[in-house]
Amino acid sequence: MRALPFLCTLLRPCALVRPSAALLRSTVLELAILTAHVLMYPTGMTQERRPPPPPLPPAPTEARDTRERETREAREVLEGREGQEGPDAAGADDTPGAGHVTHLPVLLLHGFIDNRSVFLLLRRSLLRNGWRHVWSLNYSPLTCDLRTAATLLARHVEEVCAATGHERVDMVGHSLGGLVARYYIQRLGGDARVRTLVTLGTPHGGTRVAPLMSAHPLVRQMRPDSDVIAELAEPAPHCATQFIGFWSDLDQIMVPVETARIDHPDLMARNVRVSGVGHLALPVHGAVAAGIRQALTTEEAMAGARGAASVA
Repeated sequence: MRALPFLCTLLRPCALVRPSAALLRSTVLELAILTAHVLMYPTGMTQERRPPPPPLPPAPTEARDTRERETREAREVLEGREGQEGPDAAGADDTPGAGHVTHLPVLLLHGFIDNRSVFLLLRRSLLRNGWRHVWSLNYSPLTCDLRTAATLLARHVEEVCAATGHERVDMVGHSLGGLVARYYIQRLGGDARVRTLVTLGTPHGGTRVAPLMSAHPLVRQMRPDSDVIAELAEPAPHCATQFIGFWSDLDQIMVPVETARIDHPDLMARNVRVSGVGHLALPVHGAVAAGIRQALTTEEAMAGARGAASVA
């Protein structure tokens, strides 16, 4: 299976480190990220403002249209392009990082007992590289059913589509957030709205970590024997969404680590193995962010592809 171009370079140094040293380095990084995230956590506790309605187009006037036409014709004469039409006559798009690509809106979904502050760096990365619409959704820490969060997500998607004028969106979900998004897509008809779902350390097959935390209903729903995992394993014919699952060989929350892979016969899924990065580092690591950007921009080239890739 042909790998994405970025997979050849993503985190290559980690493959040269002995497993014990890589685990130590990953643990230290996880602790540093946890400390920083605790400090940033209060900034993401409030819900992001709802997408504003699309602005009404200004009413055209004959005088303004005439001035714009005369200005455009004069510019074309000066640039030696008189008589040209279409995109070439208008010149290249000089929007930083955008080129000629119009990116779909991106929705970011956080993990268990987390909030949108975890996506601070990823959000910044997307905005700096040409994405205009990047939204985050907080679901309440008091939520006791993943299905409730998926229903909230469905309403939020409709709001974003109405506000931006796009019919479809892309999504990035970390940990439980990826499971919420997948449930919306597979069980609530969300594949009509979601072009691509990128998951980061999501327990697609259920995780057996921290049995003592199973007192929380959401944690129980992430167990391998839960009803939610069973529902997601059911047939999903004609699902139109492209899935890309990033999983790490040092993810201590995913037990076993391969549970973060997307293995479903009906889904168009590609799995990306990341070396030397822990669970908390996945949404903030620069190389992973670069991989997410490229995965989103090359979705059309990957349409219909199924299989696995490696960054080791």
